[in-house]
Amino acid sequence: MNTLRHLLIVLTAMIGFSVAAQQTPAPAQKGAITISGATAHIGNGNTIENATIVFENGIITAIGTSVITPKGTIINAAGKHLYPGFIAPAKSLGLIEVNAVRASNDQDEIGDMIPHIRSIIAYNAESKVVESMRPNGILIGQITPQGGTISGTSSIVQFDAWNWEDAAIKTDDGIHLHWPSTFRRGRWWAAEPRGYQPNKKYTEDVQQITSYLKESKAFGTGNEQPANESMKAMQGLFDGMKKLYLYADGEKEIIDAITLSMEAGIKEIVLIGGYQAYKIIPFLKQHNIPVLVQETHALPKSEDDDYDLAYKLPKLLVDGGLMVAIQNSSMSNFQTRNLPFYAGQLVGQGMDKEIALQLISGNTAKILGLDQYGTLETGKSATLFISEGDALDMMGNTLTRAFIDGRDISLQTHQTKLWKRYMDKYNQK
Repeated sequence: MNTLRHLLIVLTAMIGFSVAAQQTPAPAQKGAITISGATAHIGNGNTIENATIVFENGIITAIGTSVITPKGTIINAAGKHLYPGFIAPAKSLGLIEVNAVRASNDQDEIGDMIPHIRSIIAYNAESKVVESMRPNGILIGQITPQGGTISGTSSIVQFDAWNWEDAAIKTDDGIHLHWPSTFRRGRWWAAEPRGYQPNKKYTEDVQQITSYLKESKAFGTGNEQPANESMKAMQGLFDGMKKLYLYADGEKEIIDAITLSMEAGIKEIVLIGGYQAYKIIPFLKQHNIPVLVQETHALPKSEDDDYDLAYKLPKLLVDGGLMVAIQNSSMSNFQTRNLPFYAGQLVGQGMDKEIALQLISGNTAKILGLDQYGTLETGKSATLFISEGDALDMMGNTLTRAFIDGRDISLQTHQTKLWKRYMDKYNQK
């Protein structure tokens, strides 16, 4: 009897937990929606004051000044600001919930060269971490596996879905390669000196990568292809169907990684990290390499670096003529919600605010190959939000409405529930 009673208690608790955790995605847009009176930040460097935007069936059908005829439901956004949905590239959102809880960590797989591992099938659309992105305007993300040398294949999703099939915008868009470093930290458990030491295996590690790339290219040219899922997954790199996302920070590593990858026949390359990319801007421009640069809120990595290098690095690259977007490289997944404030930090470094906005919207969409997203333009997806003030500033980033493909999504999360709960507590006093 006691056993049955305990079982019922556990089942009730599990059901209650699942209900509390379940998100309810918004239904498809049914009628036309017009937003009027807002300052529209287009995401391509331009703004429209007192803008009117109309969208139907998830697509923007008109945007401009107040002379546009409103249609359907009208939202008065006078005095507010309208933005395209922000995009978070190269993060394992939805693959890991709590770093310290192994059962919730599905961002890595066993193996070193595993391009055939697809992150999308492990994506948890009900993740509370993913849910917490929306109130800051981050509505789209590139879900990326971690670990190993070739981590696997990423996919791009929108952040309001029942499951990964509903969430997917673009599946298997790219393969992620972590280039070895010429220096590495001493392994204390192997009785090595602490701190950074020259990586004596750098040449060997690079040879292994280049051999794998060449073998993958040769695999695709064979008449009879044996069952090799990892090399099959690599073929999109050689015909331009997939991008290669290269993780490298040092000047030498960046040059080696790009040069050897291009020699192996890879068509499209995106640099992620690029801490010393400002030293080789002509090289990157020559090869048309876009950069997903690290977040601005970081410390210098070397004693010889400027104390504010991380803060001004994106501006140095933009001023050098590169295509740049911001990627939250080293922080935990939940810190990705600060993406708009990394862009806002650049305004303090002298960057125009609308250019800074591009680094988390229009530029990111171009780099990821998302033609329908990233800017507020006729014919593009109505993935956008209304903010009380400046969305790149913590004080102004207060969303009142948000839409993904025209769907009026909820901005409620477990965090807003806690905020309301404890506000009630302190209001009582």
